[in-house]
Amino acid sequence: MTYLEQMNKAFESKARLGIMSVLMVRERADFSTLKETLHLTDGNLASHLRALEVATYLKVDKQYLDRKPYTTYAATEYGKNAFHQHLNAFEQLILNNRLNTPSKKFNYEL
Repeated sequence: MTYLEQMNKAFESKARLGIMSVLMVRERADFSTLKETLHLTDGNLASHLRALEVATYLKVDKQYLDRKPYTTYAATEYGKNAFHQHLNAFEQLILNNRLNTPSKKFNYEL
């Protein structure tokens, strides 16, 4: 299996990559925190959260605080493992190509 085949399609989106990145370092995050951190609209964030939930990468906890809905999200163990595998495939792709490419100095200035 190639490195690209090992990468998880669920994490190809920048939004989903961001959501999982936040949830890997925080035990849980609420909708507002994710929205502000990732600079996403309500609808965009909701659709990406739903996709990750359907894939069972997220668990959702819905409560009411002061009669207002309060929803938090956490990565499941399955989601954490899938995300680690995705990042490992990316890392191996980079390392493999770095080792097989002659050393060059790049100028990244624009």
